[in-house]
Amino acid sequence: MEVKVFDEKAQEALSVLFEQFWILRSEEPGYYRRIREREHQLKRYVMEKFGFDLIIHQHFIKLEKISVEPKAWMGIQEFLEPMDYGIFCCGLAFTENRSVDDQFLLSDICEDIQDMYPGEFPLDWTNYNHRKSLVRAMRKLVRTGILKTVDGEIDLFATNEGYEVLYEVTVYARYFMRSYPDDLFQYNSAEEILASEWKQQEVDQRRKRVYRKLLFSPVVYRQGDDDPDFAYIRKFRNRLRDDLEEHTPYRLELFKNAAMLVMDEKKQLHTLFPDQKAISDVVLHFSSFLRERMHEFELNSQGELKLTSVEFQRMVEDVKAAYGHGWSKAYREGTIATISKELLQLFKEWEFGYIEDETEMIVLQSALGRMTGDFPQEYNLERRHKDAENK
Repeated sequence: MEVKVFDEKAQEALSVLFEQFWILRSEEPGYYRRIREREHQLKRYVMEKFGFDLIIHQHFIKLEKISVEPKAWMGIQEFLEPMDYGIFCCGLAFTENRSVDDQFLLSDICEDIQDMYPGEFPLDWTNYNHRKSLVRAMRKLVRTGILKTVDGEIDLFATNEGYEVLYEVTVYARYFMRSYPDDLFQYNSAEEILASEWKQQEVDQRRKRVYRKLLFSPVVYRQGDDDPDFAYIRKFRNRLRDDLEEHTPYRLELFKNAAMLVMDEKKQLHTLFPDQKAISDVVLHFSSFLRERMHEFELNSQGELKLTSVEFQRMVEDVKAAYGHGWSKAYREGTIATISKELLQLFKEWEFGYIEDETEMIVLQSALGRMTGDFPQEYNLERRHKDAENK
């Protein structure tokens, strides 16, 4: 039975499609059924607003998501180096020559990956780092559903190059890679691949770019005075706000230099900031400290604050002195250098800041100033009582 109203369950289905690579019927039958019931609404919406294809298969459902521009956080989080990606792709190629339910040993795929690997130097399974890279790639192939482990544990290969694992090719192996307008060998760069995507989107390209940016990025920044995407957001902000609130759990916030989607309450399916990690507390306190001292700094036309690494670490030191008593043990006892490094990594991932290539200055972006955080009132009262007793 088709549901015609874009209800809360349709919103949830759309969220699942955006958060997950695909929905496997065998693993998540409830979500699979919910999407099938709202298939026509969802297909129409993602094609009209984003230009995305919604693939409905008897075994899985997949939303083909393509970003406007690639960013570091969009990679496979479990991978640590380019070799992991190379081995993973060779593993995908290996499955192309195998039929569904075909079983093989780890040594079989290791041999083929060695032959196919395109790196500057050959893979050597006696090398511990190479084996660890293979472990990460194989683990991802299993978690994605492309391979099934029949017997054995891949982690043991890291310490024993002769260890065997028995795998089985699943029905999903043929569908991981998306199709492209032309043969991949005709492209010379990732930029050309992304550009080819827009050849298929002849209608409403600007709207589709804006929707993709808003849904795929923590924040959309204004890129100078002549930014057509940001101008579109400004011009149609009311229409965008109404549409997004109707079809998603997000609310559009628009400022002079930034636009972002926020959620008023935490929902399980969504990747949001702040999360439960202890570093989130440090970021919120850093932001509060920064807001209190904003009058001391001069921002550029984009609302950015530039600091030297020394200035930044000094600020982290001040934040720790003011708030560190309530942080987790790792950050209470951590060095300023370590905390600063972790903060910068998180800033980069959530687009709160970056390091300028030419000057190596640390640039704090305007979205960082939109947040604030403090300890619970009870904790602050207890802290003041203790401070008074110690005087």
